[in-house]
Amino acid sequence: MVVGADELLASLAQRPEAAAVLLDVDGTLAPIVARPELASVPEETRSELRRLAERYALVAAVSGRTGEDAERLVGVDGLVYVGVHGLELAAEAERWRGPLHEFAETVDWPVEDKGLAIVFHYRGAADEEAVLERLEDVAADARELGLVAQFGRKVLEVRPPVEADKGTAVRALLHERGLERALYAGDDATDLDAFRGLAGLELAVRVAVASAEGPAELAEAADLVVASPAELVAVLRRI
Repeated sequence: MVVGADELLASLAQRPEAAAVLLDVDGTLAPIVARPELASVPEETRSELRRLAERYALVAAVSGRTGEDAERLVGVDGLVYVGVHGLELAAEAERWRGPLHEFAETVDWPVEDKGLAIVFHYRGAADEEAVLERLEDVAADARELGLVAQFGRKVLEVRPPVEADKGTAVRALLHERGLERALYAGDDATDLDAFRGLAGLELAVRVAVASAEGPAELAEAADLVVASPAELVAVLRRI
C-alpha cells in the first residue's frame, strides 16, 4: 500500500521523542541568493526550528557549508550542525585539505574554500554557457587528480574521494541516537544522498524543495514536494 504524504507526516508527529528532523540549509531553510554570504534564514523559520528542537529527539542541519558557518547562518541553539555534506564526520577526509587547497590555487577562478571542499560559483554569470564549458574543464582536471567533482545549483564543488556524503551523515546521526523515524528536506543533488540515507527506516519522509535549477530526480524521489523554503515551513508546522 502506498502511504500518502499526509499520513507520513501525521505518523512522524505521533512519536517525536523517537524521531529526527534533518534539514539542508541553503535553498531549504534559507532562500537562494546571489552570493552565499548574503543568505539569511527568516525569523519565522528560526521560530519553527526552536519549536521542533524542543519536541523531537533530534533536529539537525546537514549543510554544504561548514558546520560552523551553518550554525552562524541558522542561528538556533539546540540543533546539531553537520557541514560540508557530511565530510566533517569523516576522519579520513582531513588529509585532503592540503591537496584541495593546492588544486584551488591552480585554477584562475574565484573559489569558496570550505577546508574539506572547494566551490566554484557561477550564479549571475553573463555568459553561462562559456562559464560552464570552463568549469567542465576544471571538473575534469580535478577528477584526474582523484578528487570528486559535482555540479549543483549554479556551483561546481570539488571534494575528497572518501565514502562520505549527506547519506552517510544522516545514517550516522540516526544510528548514534537509535532513531528509526526521520524526515529529511533538501533542494539539490547532494540531498539525493540524504534521501538514500533514510532507506530501511521504520518511517522515512523525504521532502524536496523543488526549483528549475534543482535536479528532477529529487522531486521524483520525494514523498512530498514543495516549491520554496516558505512552503517547507508550512510543512514543518504540521509536525
